[in-house]
Amino acid sequence: MTQADTRPRTAVQLQLNGMGDLVWHAQYFRCVAEQSQGGQVSVIAAPTTMARELIGHEPWVREVIDFDRRPRKSERRRGRHSGLDGLWRFGAELAPKRFDRMVLFSDHPGRAIMVCWRAGIRTILGFGETWLQRLLLTKSPWISRYRGPAVAGYKDATAFSIAQGFCSAPIVPRISVRPDALARMRERLAGLPRPLHALAIGASEPYKQWGEDNFVDLANRLAARGHGVLLVGGPAEAALAEAIQARVEPALRHRVTTMTDSSVAESVAALSLVQACIGNDTGAVQFAAAVGTHAFVVLGPRPPLEHDPEHVHMLQAAQLADISAADVEARVLASLH
Repeated sequence: MTQADTRPRTAVQLQLNGMGDLVWHAQYFRCVAEQSQGGQVSVIAAPTTMARELIGHEPWVREVIDFDRRPRKSERRRGRHSGLDGLWRFGAELAPKRFDRMVLFSDHPGRAIMVCWRAGIRTILGFGETWLQRLLLTKSPWISRYRGPAVAGYKDATAFSIAQGFCSAPIVPRISVRPDALARMRERLAGLPRPLHALAIGASEPYKQWGEDNFVDLANRLAARGHGVLLVGGPAEAALAEAIQARVEPALRHRVTTMTDSSVAESVAALSLVQACIGNDTGAVQFAAAVGTHAFVVLGPRPPLEHDPEHVHMLQAAQLADISAADVEARVLASLH
């Protein structure tokens, strides 16, 4: 007879809404799973993180649970879990799962605490930065939020995971590639020249967008060297990808292709097959770095990314417009050598 697994049945919740945010947290979720019942956790995240596509196949993920509180503006709908009534509803949905504890990767845990109480979860671990959080959360080691010059999400997740004993040191973000998606992408990209570069043309906000002209210039420069170019985005970037490809020099156009119709899992697989990914500060460049591909992020004057110095290369300037395609090309070519 096997000994009963007495580790707590655990859910982890991510407050942040982006796909890149999920990538930064995934390895810390895995560490929580190692100390949880069955070596697994249930992951609670916003649908915008695409958690099923990104980590749903991982053996340490029991299930992905959508927390539908804040839909994208383009969806023009109220989230199922918006408002106090929605939070109460979400707690009722979680109650039958009988979680022993909730691990909150959140600096504003108030809503989640309400959900936990409705769900019957009494061990609630969180940052505990304020006196009110310490009053409402289960007593445990607290942290102070990162307030340095870099992007804070990964820094806070790291400090919290170390303080709670889930790990002993920072972990570089990594995700695995779905084998079926990898097989499809190998076939789809087989005809493109090497080295092959992905241009991540999407942007969640206008101020992050490097712009069509720059991507056209860079695509032309790389293709003129005999390199392959893959324009990566989602359905929202289909028109932009077509416009960029149409402006590539006709003699070079066979070296450039678009990919805006693939799943997130397929995009991750494709980014594992390229030599470099260059683009806006968006989920795609985080995917690339997390599968070991060199990612060149056109950041401009924004806070630096410090989670993976080996694979994340920042292109910064006083203004985003000050970063030229020639500058980017030089950085990318240097990395190949």
